[in-house]
Amino acid sequence: MSSFNSLLLLLCLFSVVSARTEPILDVLKHTSSRQASPSEQESAARGVLKRLLPSHLSSFRLEVLSDEGICLGSSCFWINNFNISRGKGPQIIIKGTNAVEIASGLHWYLKYWCGAHISWDKTGGIQVDSVPRSGSLPPVQDGGVIVRRPVPWSYYQNVVTSSYSFVWWDWERWEKEIDWMALQGINLPLAFTGQEAIWQKVFKRFNITKQDLDGFFGGPAFLAWARMGNLHGWGGPLSENWLTQQLALQKRILRRMLELGMTPVLPSFSGNVPEALKKIYPSANITRLGDWNTVNGDARWCCTFLLDPTDPLFVEIGKAFIQQQIEEYGDITDVYNCDTFNENSPPTNDPKYIASLGAAVYEAMSKGDKDAIWLMQGWLFYSDSEFWKPPQMRALLHSVPYGKMIVIDLFADVKPLWEKSSQFYGIPYLWCLLHNFGGNIEMYGLLDSVSSGPIDARLSSNSTMVGVGMCMEGIEQNPVVYELMSEMAFRSEKVQLEEWLQSYSQRRYGKAVSQTEAAWKILYGTIYNCTDGIADHNRDFIVQFPDLDPSLVSNFAFAKIQMQSPSMQNATRRFFFRETSSDFPQPHLWYSNDKAIQALQLFLDAGENLFGSLTYRYDLVDLSRQVLSKVANQVYLDALNAYRHRNAKMLSVHSQKFLELIMDIDTLLASDGNFLLGTWLESAKKLSVNSAEMKQYEWNARTQVTMWFDNTSTNQSKLHDYANKFWSGLLERYYFPRASTFFSYLQKSLRKNKRFQVDKWRREWISYSNKWQAGTEKYPIKAEGDALKLSKALFMKYLK
Repeated sequence: MSSFNSLLLLLCLFSVVSARTEPILDVLKHTSSRQASPSEQESAARGVLKRLLPSHLSSFRLEVLSDEGICLGSSCFWINNFNISRGKGPQIIIKGTNAVEIASGLHWYLKYWCGAHISWDKTGGIQVDSVPRSGSLPPVQDGGVIVRRPVPWSYYQNVVTSSYSFVWWDWERWEKEIDWMALQGINLPLAFTGQEAIWQKVFKRFNITKQDLDGFFGGPAFLAWARMGNLHGWGGPLSENWLTQQLALQKRILRRMLELGMTPVLPSFSGNVPEALKKIYPSANITRLGDWNTVNGDARWCCTFLLDPTDPLFVEIGKAFIQQQIEEYGDITDVYNCDTFNENSPPTNDPKYIASLGAAVYEAMSKGDKDAIWLMQGWLFYSDSEFWKPPQMRALLHSVPYGKMIVIDLFADVKPLWEKSSQFYGIPYLWCLLHNFGGNIEMYGLLDSVSSGPIDARLSSNSTMVGVGMCMEGIEQNPVVYELMSEMAFRSEKVQLEEWLQSYSQRRYGKAVSQTEAAWKILYGTIYNCTDGIADHNRDFIVQFPDLDPSLVSNFAFAKIQMQSPSMQNATRRFFFRETSSDFPQPHLWYSNDKAIQALQLFLDAGENLFGSLTYRYDLVDLSRQVLSKVANQVYLDALNAYRHRNAKMLSVHSQKFLELIMDIDTLLASDGNFLLGTWLESAKKLSVNSAEMKQYEWNARTQVTMWFDNTSTNQSKLHDYANKFWSGLLERYYFPRASTFFSYLQKSLRKNKRFQVDKWRREWISYSNKWQAGTEKYPIKAEGDALKLSKALFMKYLK
């Protein structure tokens, strides 16, 4: 059955839910016509199986479905017994409408019949020890199992994931990620790698030189924001080696995506241009955007240049970029991402003008690809909600022909926009999970929202929802959240979470262990039940140290977490926790840390049963870090309260305890190779081909996770600590010296009976930070220590 016919039939199902299927028809019309042949897709699916479970390659038969009736018009997979009684040869057959569906079916079978678990390597990796040996696979029920997608698309990535997570990847790592995507059912992935090489070729046609682009492209770790027009030049320039290497990598990425039946989303032109274009085309309508998070508006990277979409040159450049991509990659997709005015506002809120902007952006796409579909992140409607009122939203969304735009409801897990915008005023959209900011390491989630939000949206009146998605800023954290979210691409009903989490615990650790099952029940009601509507970003004091003069703060209250009201104790909903009010910036805390400590105790009790499990070790270290970092928050505030009351002895006690916690957490993190600074730095250096590139790439890697952007001698970057990480090495050599220096200035203030010298502290700390960013000292890339013993010792030291 052709994918096109399958999608047409799916529209009949949509008509039951929504009367507005006309735009959806156009959206789906052309997107699946460029997939690889059935035999190529079957081969690609076998490749996924071979890399995942080579011992069972002969146990499965994988086929692209040829029968249109099985899927009832939607994309689906079918798991059935092939010849279950034979000891040799295939026992299970998995069919799907394309290779992604086949891989999804394989994952479903391994999860729900064999108790296997698949997560990113850096979150514990795979657990396949529970899969019976080849020849002994469990059968499915007679007639097999058919799982159909309730909506056609499963989207993946945020435009900044390319910088926070993918930046230093080689093909080996990308191959693993694409396998992971296929197993999770991702069929609409963003494909942004290597676009600077395309832009160089395009801008050359407009007389822009390589030297002109040196101050335009950002450095490797900051490309996402240079692409969006937030900054230029920061961390650059890009070498020819980088451009060539990344373009070749993109071609391999796209080839594999297509072999698996995915529809890649390519970039398009949003108006961000080099300064030189203004000189070459003096009559062009080019304006300069406002400052984006610099300290002092340094023109080397501040205030990028924007070509007005209504200028004829805009369409010329946009068309050339689309055509250059087609020339490089072939005619492989019709879906293009473009995010206009990301964290920058248009010059006027006149709906007519905004409509003309949107029309011009789409015209540039469609001139390059007549079937182009504009995929737009809806983040601007949230981040700049004061500007984007209903008339402005409607003007932009309706500036494009119906069926030629899909909106990403990027933050639907916390702040769904579809509810407040009448289903984006009739425009098809994807219900997406944002979840993570800056690639932070923090246990956090809204499992109830994930399990019910997409269902509620799809079944709502006049729904225009056409897919789900995962749009985290950084990956490789909180695997439970992403496993559940990926399943929502195949779920037609809300997930019963307590039952699902019990199964998750058994799969993740390879066996049923009562303590971990009980622990996950607690985690579901606490850490993974954030209902306060606050977007989580890790602000624990260890990794996001307050940059202020404590003598100017009147209240360091950080009271014990209590329930909102005693009357809630017998309520049917789970408890809602909140912090007490304070004029001091506080980390986000939405649950009782005492409850999390109970979960940690259960994890420790399960240790003997799960010795050697990498997934268990990761979760144990992560939960221990989570609990201890919240303890450290209170200790820090105790130290500041001692300073406020001019109690030098207690200041010394609490500050020493805070510093000791930093070092102890660092030692704990060192016991799991997934929490090491060294692997991030070495992956950056590995991509270099000469010493200059090695120095530049390492500076990029160090800077992104610390100061992030520019600073002066006495003013830290406005984005400092935004991409903070709980990594061994970073705590010892970066966060510890900062806190130590700060507390020494506090002690000096009390000894000399003088005000805290905040400017001197800042100057000393910023100087240290800049030197550290430019440093080249090596950090371990292999784990050291026994995670279970260390966790037990720290539990006894701090939590008993």
